[in-house]
Amino acid sequence: MTEEQLPHRLTLDERSKLTMTGVTEVVSFEEDAVVLKTCLGTLLIQGRQLQLKQLTLEGGQVAVEGHIGALSYEEPRRSGGWISRLFG
Repeated sequence: MTEEQLPHRLTLDERSKLTMTGVTEVVSFEEDAVVLKTCLGTLLIQGRQLQLKQLTLEGGQVAVEGHIGALSYEEPRRSGGWISRLFG
């Protein structure tokens, strides 16, 4: 299975345990923020006392525990100047 074919699924239990599939890379990991690359874009997880409980990049599986406050995907920036973004 290639990175694009990995199924991407998130399960959040009680805002304290997040399990997911489709993760291709752990970009950064801090106690209050985790940045992951997934097959559907970059995912930012914000919270407190975050801990990485499972990491299986071959299968794209990750589990994070702690107080999860927010999940957000970053939109990829379009290349080119502002004129190409305006009219593109």
